Amino acid sequence: MSVSFRDAVEADVPAFLSLLKDDAKGAARETAQIDVYLGVFRRVQADPMATIVVGEQDGKVVACYQLNAIEGLSHNGLRRGQLEDVRVAGDLRGQGIGKLLIADAFTRAKALGCRVMQLVAHKDRATTERFYRGVGFTVSHSGFKATID
Repeated sequence: MSVSFRDAVEADVPAFLSLLKDDAKGAARETAQIDVYLGVFRRVQADPMATIVVGEQDGKVVACYQLNAIEGLSHNGLRRGQLEDVRVAGDLRGQGIGKLLIADAFTRAKALGCRVMQLVAHKDRATTERFYRGVGFTVSHSGFKATID
């Protein structure tokens, strides 16, 4: 499997967004105009504790993720890597790209000084939980969300 991972550039945002919309849940959620995503990309790019990454195969973006390093006072000042927006193109899933993506994310998190990687996965995605367990994640906490009006 020949996939290379690199820091995303602004021109990758439409491809990243396409991957986010690659299922019914994402398509229903990602409805903002492209300018919103470009603005967020620029802010993340300016943050030394965050990165947006794309995976390319034959010059085409086929995978992506965002990594944020989070400082914490607990656990002796433990810095956590928060993995977000993990996607592999639907027609390429099951070919090992996801495992390569996670390995790349762990390498980048370690370079940022993270000692733990965490993520959340939607409960409706049973195959996603199976994948994350298979690459070394464990279910360790219950998650909660609230909308801020």
